[in-house]
Amino acid sequence: MSLYDLTAVDAEGKDVSLSEYKGKVLLVVNTATGCGFTPQYEGLQELYDKYKDQGLEILDFPCNQFGHQAPGTDKEIGEFCQMNYQTTFKRFAKVDVNGSNESPVFTYLKKHKSGLIGSKVKWNFTKFLIDRDGNLVDRFAPTKKPEELESDIIKLL
Repeated sequence: MSLYDLTAVDAEGKDVSLSEYKGKVLLVVNTATGCGFTPQYEGLQELYDKYKDQGLEILDFPCNQFGHQAPGTDKEIGEFCQMNYQTTFKRFAKVDVNGSNESPVFTYLKKHKSGLIGSKVKWNFTKFLIDRDGNLVDRFAPTKKPEELESDIIKLL
């Protein structure tokens, strides 16, 4: 199984096959609107604006598992992100990233890079960097700011 065999529900409730992202560099992030790391949306959008034409896609998966910091509906989360950070990258429906109801996307990502930070996602804004062939290249802790990933992204573009 590869990442491209998976599907995820987007913020509008539509199934999206991750095969749509073949040939792209992906940054998958579990996010929250009420977290101390929420201002990272700004850095994520800056990266997206700068590199989307070269093949970068950012996949935003809101998650309410850590301190209930993403309590809103998918629509409310989208409105918050648009109003406060003018985000334009792809947002998915709210998911669990750990436990029995976790998203298959995060099950896959954790399985394929568990040695770096441990298998569990520990907090909001954990970032997974995937190359154009769908290989997980790296996993970054929430404290790693999006702008600090720029050189890693450039290497893959």
